[in-house]
Amino acid sequence: MSGYAIMRFVKHSGSASGIEAHHERLKDNYKSNPDIRTERSARNIHLIQSEMRYSREIKARIEAARERNPKIIVKTNSVRFVDTLITATPSYFEGFSMEVVKRYFQTALKFFEEKVSAKNIVSAVIHMDENTPHMHLVFVPLTDDDRLSAKDIIGGPGGCRKWQDEFYQSMAKSFPGLMRGRSAELTGRKHIETKEYKEIVRAESSLENRMNMATELKTLRRYTNSIPETIKQDIREAHKQARLEESKQEHERLR
Repeated sequence: MSGYAIMRFVKHSGSASGIEAHHERLKDNYKSNPDIRTERSARNIHLIQSEMRYSREIKARIEAARERNPKIIVKTNSVRFVDTLITATPSYFEGFSMEVVKRYFQTALKFFEEKVSAKNIVSAVIHMDENTPHMHLVFVPLTDDDRLSAKDIIGGPGGCRKWQDEFYQSMAKSFPGLMRGRSAELTGRKHIETKEYKEIVRAESSLENRMNMATELKTLRRYTNSIPETIKQDIREAHKQARLEESKQEHERLR
């Protein structure tokens, strides 16, 4: 099975309460997200679970870094945490057991632990209660010398492209069939919110199904074109006789 490895960042400088409510399924219902099936939320898997509320945990990580490095600068618009979505195109997960799906995200987590340091990761939760399995990973962008800098951790457009390359290369070692998607710089895509992203995934999945059907139809047409004309005529005649017989039976039934 082939599919695209997907990873996207969203930087946040404010409260993490809304993010936490979604990731941890703290609400009773999610009218704004029809994909969520709360009756299946018990199947969600925590690979890393915060011991405190997200905002308190993030603040504690930053304060600890400040104790180690008093020169740390935290402005009102500083990126305090990064919410990362990790998944693959829906068709890639088809036929995978729960264990294989879990291993996919464990492999992704290991990649992030090496890239941003395990001590900076606040939470990592796999959502199995939506249409496509995916993981939300939240981390504080602290550098090795205890500076709060999303720019140094993620980088600009070139840095994001490098992240995508390295993520794909890391995942493809354990999961053959994965492909690296085209970068936003080449496609001209702008950043999209999670809700819009999920709508696009659903549309792409539907388009993929239609393309598969079209391919099968073309194959069938090529096969049909290879049938001799005399046999085609016999088939048409048989269909015609069948329709006449059905019409006759319906007429008799109504008499």
